[in-house]
Amino acid sequence: MAFAEILYQKDGPVLTVTLNRPDALNAWTRQMEAEVREAMIEASKDDGVRAIVLTGAGRGFCAGADMNLLGDIQDESSAMRGRLQSVSAVDNAIPGGLNPGRDYSMRYAYFPTVPKPILAAVNGPCAGLGMIMALYCDMRFAARSAVFTTAFSRRGLIAEHGISWMLPALVGHANALDLLLSARKVTSEEARQMGLVNRVIEDERFIDETRAYAEELATMVSPRSIRVMKQQVYQALHQSLESAILTANSEMPASFDSADFKEGVAHFVEKRAPNFPGR
Repeated sequence: MAFAEILYQKDGPVLTVTLNRPDALNAWTRQMEAEVREAMIEASKDDGVRAIVLTGAGRGFCAGADMNLLGDIQDESSAMRGRLQSVSAVDNAIPGGLNPGRDYSMRYAYFPTVPKPILAAVNGPCAGLGMIMALYCDMRFAARSAVFTTAFSRRGLIAEHGISWMLPALVGHANALDLLLSARKVTSEEARQMGLVNRVIEDERFIDETRAYAEELATMVSPRSIRVMKQQVYQALHQSLESAILTANSEMPASFDSADFKEGVAHFVEKRAPNFPGR
């Protein structure tokens, strides 16, 4: 498949989706938005893809919305802005993907409907829309030199595309307000301490260690377990404890009957590497 603003690279069971506008620090455009979604649809359908890494080309992850895009929005008529607002209500859930709830069918919020784990490999500056996309990934690894900022308040904007909900869920109420209101730059280590990123890795080892983790997810873990657990976790953000327990209880019989459960027991008993069929 041909893409103009991203790279789609499969290496065994790991897919790397790279935002590919390095001269602009991979600033986000409508073309990039469409291509990332198409890549996630393709990855969801491909049984050979078992883990996804989202990263940026060159020295940045994503510097936020392209300034030309922001300028276009400023210049558009009220009618056009109304149509842009309505895009947020379009069902963006991945066709045939997970269904953790209507909340995850909104624009930009659809990564939780992708039935594969998505790991954000934040290799450099991560701002605005770039930060939103990183937050909707399942995990975030950061290079030591990476820097994070919400950016919105310094552009006269608001907390966009659900970051007002997702950011407090990850870093807590006070930290989220700090990051949103000040739009200050945050180092990778401070981001880790807040819970914004899972792991900070030295730059020279960043790609290798991030890929090694993705390969472990792709080869050592049941794809069926990942699909079900991912849906459970995102559903649980909107459930009571009782509902989460009942969901788990309803899923257990199917897991006992699955081919992946049989393989999970067999490879452990036989002391060999697993070969999960994903069913």
